Amino acid sequence: MLIERKIVSERAAEPVGAYRHARQVGNLLFLSGIGPRERGSPTIPGVTMDEAGNVVTYDIVQEAISVFRNIRLILEDAGSSLERVIDVTVFLTSIERDFKQFNEVYRDYFGSIEPCRTTVEVNRLPTPIHVELKVIATVG
Repeated sequence: MLIERKIVSERAAEPVGAYRHARQVGNLLFLSGIGPRERGSPTIPGVTMDEAGNVVTYDIVQEAISVFRNIRLILEDAGSSLERVIDVTVFLTSIERDFKQFNEVYRDYFGSIEPCRTTVEVNRLPTPIHVELKVIATVG
């Protein structure tokens, strides 16, 4: 019998759309795109906005650290861990500006694990964020 379950973490930032944090099928765990927002807070770590809601400045390092915190929480709540991540897709809004700094943070979390990885630049993300990760891990 194939195990299948939907996961919603009560500790990670709430999804911004009609989707779950993750879905387990067999021993694979597929995370939705995870950004840097924090649960229950309208602010985004590392992002400064004006009164009109426009981004004034952002710190990709702070955003990335928050993304990894959310991913860790979701993985733990699903019975997995960062060490069980096998594939990562990184979405950056500016590879030229942010790749080097993001990569340093990534190395801190995944350097010894070395999951497969794809990094792409996107025009924008659904909220005023500058990095989002899609992760596949194992469970069990």
